[in-house]
Amino acid sequence: MSAASSKSAYLHGIVVCVPFVLVAMPFGLLFGVVGAEAGLDLLQVMAFSTVVIAGAAQFTAVQLMTEAAPIALVLLSALAVNMRMMMYSASLQPHVGRAALWQRVLIAYTTFDNTYAISMSTFDDAPSHTTREKAWFFLGTATPMVPAWIASTWIGAVLGTNIPDAWAIEFAMPVLFLSLIGPALRSLAHIAAALTAIVLALAFAWLPFNLGLIVAALPAMAVGAELERRGFGR
Repeated sequence: MSAASSKSAYLHGIVVCVPFVLVAMPFGLLFGVVGAEAGLDLLQVMAFSTVVIAGAAQFTAVQLMTEAAPIALVLLSALAVNMRMMMYSASLQPHVGRAALWQRVLIAYTTFDNTYAISMSTFDDAPSHTTREKAWFFLGTATPMVPAWIASTWIGAVLGTNIPDAWAIEFAMPVLFLSLIGPALRSLAHIAAALTAIVLALAFAWLPFNLGLIVAALPAMAVGAELERRGFGR
């Protein structure tokens, strides 16, 4: 494979990801504000976004910390929210599992909802692409996303409560996930899993510490996996 095709795949990943960066930045901004308001110092807030680098898990952990939840529950909830990363990794393996080690290390670090959803959608539409092209495309999606996430977190943490309420940045989270999840619902198994999660999350919304989300996630994954097994994943 030529260096030109690698460069083309990498640049394509950057271009495709730009619109999602614009949506993700308010999400990072919001986390910076929430983290600062929760009493975390700047270093702690930035450590969340550079080490954990998973928005939903970060919000879950900070919210539980502000509610004085037991540390074991904080860790368990964050891990449960990020359990989807294992499924992301498993589905990425056929596409980039034979990439160079350094590429796989970077892909592992930068695998989160945005980069995964964009990459898998592209991989499904272009099955003829080589492993190296796919790896470079994935890294291309991460190139603008990671710095934007970290920078927006820093801005939110520094500005804190000085951000006007009129900006309504709290809407960034649902908008981002809807923009990622909508195009990914391509089969009956996907739709059934999503509907199961919605119904159960609402049914168990009364549980403390947002445990209803965890209760809903496991049956939803089981429903999707079973329908995939029965051939409804196409």
